[in-house]
Amino acid sequence: MTRVLVTNDDGIESAGLHVLAAALCGAGYDVTVVAPDRDRSGIGAAIGLVNADQHLDVEKVEMPGCDGIAAYAIDGPPGLCVCAARLGAFGDPPDIVVSGINPGCNTGRAILHSGTVGAALTAQSFGCSALAVSVAVSDPYRFDTAARVALDVLPMLLDAPPRSVLNLNVPALAYEDLAEVRWARLAAFGSVRAAIADSGAGGLQFELRATGVAAPPDSDQGLVDAGFASLTTIVGVAEAWPSELTGTGAAAVSSEVVPGAAVEPVHAVPDASSPRSLHRPLHAGAAPTP
Repeated sequence: MTRVLVTNDDGIESAGLHVLAAALCGAGYDVTVVAPDRDRSGIGAAIGLVNADQHLDVEKVEMPGCDGIAAYAIDGPPGLCVCAARLGAFGDPPDIVVSGINPGCNTGRAILHSGTVGAALTAQSFGCSALAVSVAVSDPYRFDTAARVALDVLPMLLDAPPRSVLNLNVPALAYEDLAEVRWARLAAFGSVRAAIADSGAGGLQFELRATGVAAPPDSDQGLVDAGFASLTTIVGVAEAWPSELTGTGAAAVSSEVVPGAAVEPVHAVPDASSPRSLHRPLHAGAAPTP
């Protein structure tokens, strides 16, 4: 039975976490939940300051609708939850990590700062594949839809190369109303951007403002806006080589980095959704796209 660690950045009390854990358990996965003891959003892949003489509080908790699922709250960010689990703090290390369900999409290059995505990338660094799951804002949130799409996608991730990470964003629609799941590139930014609301002596106030810009139709934000669930393969840490050396191996690198040397143009960070190294994801029940 596949061991799945479920975590998030909104904290152990988040309804999205509960729905996701229950859905995975109901589908036959061996689920353990390790999540922050409070909201740790916007913290990326941070694990915090960990010292040899430092004690981190861990509490075993009961989650609504998750009978029989072992769940723990940690005084730390989601990256630390993944790190601890992969190091065996809660029994056998998980085979895969699923992070979410985040209330609000994690799209565009701002996912660099997302704790939901950061947990998945931490799993990648620790040798594990992972799925980050988010759903568009609505009242009520369609956590049910996002959980079902996550179950559709997960078998594909299990068959993917080791350390694959997928970022899934789901529109605020009923499952039956979704068109399908499509591969997506990262948009330049999501539907909102951070802005300075006020700055003065001794303080700054940030706010989120709608961009009012239509995202490219093949981007994660553009697809969600059009009613599709978007799926993007992402890489946390990767080397970047001069484009003329791409695919020729490190032995072909002849120049040395020396003080004052110019920085050569480098190729784009690998994007596995471009060569489609994974099978095209299909929403269950939807017809394939030609």
